[in-house]
Amino acid sequence: MTMTAERPGDVAAPRRGRALTVITLTVALGAAAFLLLGTPGTKTPAPPPARTDAATAWPSAARADLPAGLPDGPLFNPTLFLDATTAVGTAPTPAGSEQRLLLRTGDELRELRRVPLDGNPQFEAFTVAGDQIFWTESTAGSTSVRIWTANRSGGTARMLTADTGNAVFYGNQYDLVVAEDRVHWTAAPASGRGTEETEIRSVPVTGGPVRVKVETGQWSLSAWPWLVDDGSSSGTPRLRNMSTARDREIVSPGAQQLTCGPVWCRAMVLGDNTVARIDVVRPDGTDRRRVAGGAAQSAVTDVAILDRFEILAEQTADSDLTGTSALVVYDIATGRTVDVSAKADGAFSRGGMLWWSTSTADDEITWHSLDLRTV
Repeated sequence: MTMTAERPGDVAAPRRGRALTVITLTVALGAAAFLLLGTPGTKTPAPPPARTDAATAWPSAARADLPAGLPDGPLFNPTLFLDATTAVGTAPTPAGSEQRLLLRTGDELRELRRVPLDGNPQFEAFTVAGDQIFWTESTAGSTSVRIWTANRSGGTARMLTADTGNAVFYGNQYDLVVAEDRVHWTAAPASGRGTEETEIRSVPVTGGPVRVKVETGQWSLSAWPWLVDDGSSSGTPRLRNMSTARDREIVSPGAQQLTCGPVWCRAMVLGDNTVARIDVVRPDGTDRRRVAGGAAQSAVTDVAILDRFEILAEQTADSDLTGTSALVVYDIATGRTVDVSAKADGAFSRGGMLWWSTSTADDEITWHSLDLRTV
């Protein structure tokens, strides 16, 4: 089972704003995944040190378990953990007629939004800055994606803007980026403009007019102030610093598929038309390290969480029967692989938080969280 940042077993498809059409991309720009075929011969790094379990490796890390069932009956589906015990997520009303967006700490619930279920509401692209939570909303038949915000400590949720253009989201933690007191996102070019352009849109965190900057090329947001281009328009994969307007080329010797940010790339090294191993390497091609063999898969879209942790899924003997995988974390700082869960139904990560679910034979679901910021 492949586990991704949005849904176990799937790679999250991007969404576009006005027509809410699903954009199918050969390469997920939000993860900056580049299929770069070159001359074989990349040197194989040495294997990592012996692995250990999470309790031994990180005894002081903040972690928690959260039953999926709510006191009023429906199941809670977390979409963002603020800390080990506090999550934002969705659950239908007990009557099943409306979808709720909830802030949950244990059994304490605060309702942020309530939308009729017959409109197929979608709450996506969550991020947080300080005490302020941000997300996008869309409903069937609507012509736009809306950006909303709420304060963690209280108050009423409010819409920041519906002027999102042809918004493009990739199911990673950089779909919305909060920086310089603004919320940023990418959008496809408006009708009549060239397809080799990307709109970098932003709105003040307090609301107001939307600012649009057009960049030539097909870019996605990464850690601020970086953009990532897959090379389809320029011929060379690259990073662009929006503060300096300077580009950095991404180096890729050999046959490998890269997923890059400004600090690390995940390299899926190919052999005989299959993935032979997973490495991490700097965008300039230096400091390559072996992460796992070909039996492992990336469990989340984003590469090198906190510039340190690679989240992986490994098949087990009963994975085909149970649909679960072992969840492990490769720690770049120590070179060690850490066992997190023997049977995870799915794994997700945003802002340094890792969470996953497990279930019993009676289908009782439990969500587990691990705050990698406290490791």
